[in-house]
Amino acid sequence: MNQNHQTPAATAENNTRKNKLSQFFNRFSTVITKATGGVYAFIVAIAIVIIWAVTGPFFKFSDTWQLVINTGTTIVTFLMVFVIQHSQNKDTIALQLKLNELIAASQASNKLISIEELTDEELEVMQKFYAHLSSITKKEKENQMHSLEEEKELLEKEQDNIQENIDEVKKTLQNK
Repeated sequence: MNQNHQTPAATAENNTRKNKLSQFFNRFSTVITKATGGVYAFIVAIAIVIIWAVTGPFFKFSDTWQLVINTGTTIVTFLMVFVIQHSQNKDTIALQLKLNELIAASQASNKLISIEELTDEELEVMQKFYAHLSSITKKEKENQMHSLEEEKELLEKEQDNIQENIDEVKKTLQNK
């Protein structure tokens, strides 16, 4: 049956199944990521490699002996990519939400709350802008905060000063 034409009960059952699968994978990836990121997992991995290397002479360093380690590591790596990526995505979202909450609770500008949605090029421009603000702060040798609004005001003042200078030059030229 097409999902667009499901009954409400079938849709609810489908959503429950997806939710349970999502919850299972979430718990699974958390446990696996923590377990494989620890010292014991590294020791087990080293032990497996040592056992494999020591058994080399027994198996006469055959193609099958080499294939065992190659296949095993390839399968583990392939599966771990998905588990670690899921865990990383979850951590990134959680961190982003925490930062958003801190920004929302403070007096800081909230213009960057959804900055992760910008393109790579836009992020590069923003990075250069904030590097510029950082250099300004270093030059001032103060712990002043700078913001987009403050930089905009400074630029507007500079433009006003330039316009005033242009007007003065025009007046001077007209008086001659």
